[in-house]
Amino acid sequence: MKKTSDNFLVPLTLVGKLYDHMIKVVKPTEVTKEKNILLYVGKLFPHMYYALKEFEKTEDRKFRLALIYDSKTKLDEFTEKIVDKLDIVIPCDFSSDAALHEALIPLQDEILVLTTRSEDQISALARVVPYVPFVHTPTETSLLWATDKIAMRKHLRNYDKSITPAFMVVKDTEKKSIKTIIDTLTFPVIVKPAGLAASRLVGICYHKEELSDFLKKVFREIEAVYKADGGNGIPKVLVEEFMEGQQYSIDAYVSDVGRMYFCPMVSVKTGKAIGFDDFFGYLQMTPTLLNEESIAQAEHVAEQSIRAMALRSTTVHVELLKTEQGWKVIELGPRIGGFRHMLYEFAFDFNHTANDILIRLPKKPQIKKKEQGYAAAMKFFAKEEGKLVKLAGIKKIQELKSLKKLYINKKVGDTCKFAKHGGSSVFNIILVNKNRSELLADIRRLEQTVDIQVE
Repeated sequence: MKKTSDNFLVPLTLVGKLYDHMIKVVKPTEVTKEKNILLYVGKLFPHMYYALKEFEKTEDRKFRLALIYDSKTKLDEFTEKIVDKLDIVIPCDFSSDAALHEALIPLQDEILVLTTRSEDQISALARVVPYVPFVHTPTETSLLWATDKIAMRKHLRNYDKSITPAFMVVKDTEKKSIKTIIDTLTFPVIVKPAGLAASRLVGICYHKEELSDFLKKVFREIEAVYKADGGNGIPKVLVEEFMEGQQYSIDAYVSDVGRMYFCPMVSVKTGKAIGFDDFFGYLQMTPTLLNEESIAQAEHVAEQSIRAMALRSTTVHVELLKTEQGWKVIELGPRIGGFRHMLYEFAFDFNHTANDILIRLPKKPQIKKKEQGYAAAMKFFAKEEGKLVKLAGIKKIQELKSLKKLYINKKVGDTCKFAKHGGSSVFNIILVNKNRSELLADIRRLEQTVDIQVE
């Protein structure tokens, strides 16, 4: 029989008779699929979508933007705004290995980057990692360490005790447990659930009675908050010594071989600093007034914390405290920091979202540290918990010269809770100004104008 260059002619036996049927059999050849999918886990916000489109122009290359999310959860309102613009959307049961395998195996050779944006999606990212083997990612284990505040503390303490406070793990509110805390740690202490994002159920306690009452509240509410917020692991509570100092944060890009590139520092003012009994990030601002020596010391401590957690091929957000005893690590996570893309875009004119992609290719991120202006991100909570009955001053806020973006998260009639009780902000705002003094003036005008009332 005749053999062609790409096909074979083969005989076929049918119904007991030999027929020379000319059957075309495709010769096994390797089909080249374009490796250009940027796969996000859980969430993808509008500002990220447009930042990635700008990245396409810079790279002169077309990417396919993809999202995989747990089909048992609802997409957040921001992701909903751009989900129809995405090239690939994969709802999937993250509790099922078979479902993840079926969803991701066909795309293995086409996925270029696997990443996530949000702190509450890190454990979901860890679930996806084993099914996307041909890209640069952190290890599944290091991601899970980073979602558990207790595991994080243990690794930080084992690596360098000087960069993190003493702590204990609490499993109940018995008198024996309270006594052990009192005998081991020095008041005041911070109470934190091990696997919750943001400031959920976090509080400071100055004495025995306050500690006992707050722990009872945490253990009473923790199951419900874990379920609502997608807490990671079995509910456990961390109690650690409270550190005094000025809070800052920094994002770093970590290559596949552990090389680190640091972004500019950001100063942080918590709700505690303005009179709330809560630790939500009230005000983030960059550039800071830190000198070069202090920044270098902060970067060194941040680097030690990243190495302690064995993180690679990721952006890492590190929260730090500048104390009289030196820089200390509050916590860190394998993700971009909150509001960080916009803060760096407006203050330094570089694409933080694109750099999160570059470090995973792996390529050198493009960081600019020359100041273009000053940027601030703020979260506003009600001063009491209850039903929102008044949100005044928004129209006047929109007249501020520094106003860049305003995100209103609640409307009259909605329930307002503190972050430590599982609540979210009433509104968020981004302010930008070439002049630091003018930015500070607009922040003050904003604080004097807004009126949030609950009942």
